[in-house]
Amino acid sequence: MPALFLHGVPDTHHLWDGVRSHLSRKDIIAPDMPGFGSDLPPGFGCTKEEYLHWLIAEVEKAGEPVDIVGHDWGALLVERLVSVRPDLVRTWAAGAGAIDENYTWHQVAQVWQTPGMGEQFMQQMAPQASIPIFVADGMPQAVAEEVAAGFDDRMKSAILSLYRSAVNIGKEWGPDLDTVNRPGLLIWGEEDQYMALDFARHMAGRTGAKFVTLPGGHWWPAQFPKETAAALEQHWAGN
Repeated sequence: MPALFLHGVPDTHHLWDGVRSHLSRKDIIAPDMPGFGSDLPPGFGCTKEEYLHWLIAEVEKAGEPVDIVGHDWGALLVERLVSVRPDLVRTWAAGAGAIDENYTWHQVAQVWQTPGMGEQFMQQMAPQASIPIFVADGMPQAVAEEVAAGFDDRMKSAILSLYRSAVNIGKEWGPDLDTVNRPGLLIWGEEDQYMALDFARHMAGRTGAKFVTLPGGHWWPAQFPKETAAALEQHWAGN
């Protein structure tokens, strides 16, 4: 069975390049979410439900249950997928994003979710200006430059639509997490500035997932690719 890696916001599949270089397996699929370095399908509105249906279709194309891995928004979509379509999943791993009924969106997300304010924020967010912000958040310089290069108007619009569709994601998607029965792994940066460790611990408890912490922040796939790869390979081996 293949492994499918899903990035988050505001990334593309290149977030996983470092991790992939340390993995022994090569049966890896790493698509770009629509609007994130890729074209939008006709009529695609960039809501969380549309991204979920897109992900389901991507996994179904693999033709067998996958080992699925997600970061940030990719993590939220992976967690939703395994709760509603467990038949598509052999194992799952996620981090830097946990569906939780008690989570309050971070400050930047709340700005994006506010009509007018979100558009103004995006207009002021020139790609080059975003690089020091990403680096301050712990993203390596080279990765920050690559991410910033893809932070175009199409991605900005997709982000606004996605976040505005997810104001109440915890209440809407959270209850189904209690049905998750596939082997899971949560990988978390100890200094994640967007979602605290307590939310990861709570999800690990309610889903039975293993829990691994890394000393960095939100961007652990880029900060610790070797350690991330090692944790994933142990997980896939059932250890």
